[in-house]
Amino acid sequence: MMRTTLALVLTLAFAAACMNPNRKEGTPGKVAEPPAATGPMTITSPAFADNGTIPPKYTCNGAAVSPEIDFTNVPQTALSMTLEVTDPDAPGGTFTHWLVWDIPTTVTRFKEDDVPAGVIQGLNGFGKNNYGSPCPPSGVHHYLFDLYALDNTLGLAASKGREDFENAIKGHVVAHARLTGLYGK
Repeated sequence: MMRTTLALVLTLAFAAACMNPNRKEGTPGKVAEPPAATGPMTITSPAFADNGTIPPKYTCNGAAVSPEIDFTNVPQTALSMTLEVTDPDAPGGTFTHWLVWDIPTTVTRFKEDDVPAGVIQGLNGFGKNNYGSPCPPSGVHHYLFDLYALDNTLGLAASKGREDFENAIKGHVVAHARLTGLYGK
């Protein structure tokens, strides 16, 4: 009797598991798909908090290297990401410090002073294809690190700057996140 009851319980449990509408069939030998993003996309840095002071190391008063940047919750519908770093407080109007596009959605981090292979760095306000460190002439400036998830890849040439970049992302942004850093001399 005990064996019959145990067999019946196991059979019912197996049947319930097979009928579960949330159960996903996997391909043998393949890793299951990651779960969908559970919250809004974020951009953070271990170097400074949102609305916190950017350490001198990442500015013209230090090594002028780019800080580590981390990305989370990139929507599964995105095909690529872009990063734009600007200073809206610059005397001549918004100044571009860094443009990066065609970032694969599998990328979750830019290491300090590094970008993943294959991504494109566009022209910054200094006319260079790299991170242009904060160097305000006076006062405290806001540095906006804007991460955009796109429904396409841009395919822009590295010779393009902010105007071409911003025109190219219009109508293609599926998510946006911002990290703000402050710096003053």
